[in-house]
Amino acid sequence: MPVARKTEEEWKKSLAPEPFHILREKGTEQAFTGKHLDNKKKGMYTCAGCGSALFSSDSKFNSGTGWPSFYQPAAGDSVTTKPDASQLMKRTEVLCSKCGGHLGHVFDDGPAPTGKRYCINSLALGFKEKKETVKKKP
Repeated sequence: MPVARKTEEEWKKSLAPEPFHILREKGTEQAFTGKHLDNKKKGMYTCAGCGSALFSSDSKFNSGTGWPSFYQPAAGDSVTTKPDASQLMKRTEVLCSKCGGHLGHVFDDGPAPTGKRYCINSLALGFKEKKETVKKKP
């Protein structure tokens, strides 16, 4: 059960139309258009709805599908999944555990070590870059 509770009107006020459509109406963005698809920076991908940490850049890989793909969530409880039989397909939907926002889908054709491919909409994600720390010499 999601922790971050808002009414649909509150979500509409807090999100731009495109992320609202993805996160709250289970939409999808066009393949190969997302801002995070080719992001190579180190950091944490977060939920665009509530800011919860979802996926580390360390688990990101190029699946060739047109959406950012990850082989595992940042933590075991970062995301939840549920069966999705929409669009005449059997898939597994991925949701933010904190706010229940739709992120994308997970498939069993990913790389080792998990064999999973979390195919996630860029518009459902934020990104917090990991700042490199430089050690000063004493």
